[in-house]
Amino acid sequence: MASSLEGNKLAAAILTAGIIGVGSAVLSDLLYRPHVPKERAYPVAALGQATAPAEEKVAPAPAEPIAVRLAAADVERGKAAAKKCASCHTFDKGGKNGVGPNLWGVVMAKKGHVEGFAYSQALLGTGGEWTYESLDAFLANPKAYAPGTKMSFAGIGKPEERADLIAYLRTLADQPAPLPGS
Repeated sequence: MASSLEGNKLAAAILTAGIIGVGSAVLSDLLYRPHVPKERAYPVAALGQATAPAEEKVAPAPAEPIAVRLAAADVERGKAAAKKCASCHTFDKGGKNGVGPNLWGVVMAKKGHVEGFAYSQALLGTGGEWTYESLDAFLANPKAYAPGTKMSFAGIGKPEERADLIAYLRTLADQPAPLPGS
């Protein structure tokens, strides 16, 4: 008969432990109520989200026209900026095409001018020439300029850096294109 009581003792011990655990949680909740603010003191933005409310966003100041930025552009800084492009493009006269076309003589050239390079229809559909303005817009955001372009580069956000790069690309020609306003 003693062995039948051992099971009851074990069940009673487990039940008692459960009652004490739940009872202490209820009691501590009654004694301590944390104050939860409506907003976090330190808002943490998720990746890709802004921390400021939408109505407080300030639009970025529009960039100066490319002609003004080119007047202050530095060819050496542009040459350094071109290193971002060197993984896909070559810059020397008669150079081979890489993932992207050779960029010798690109300023004021007809879009799609490099023989033997398979340009995307999205880029060819923009038509015209690579003017200073079109290069600036394309380098700022290739996918917005020519939706569907094969170019996977995200773009250069800094207007001054784009002007430096365009000033450098301008020097890559036998006869550099005249500056705008000249």
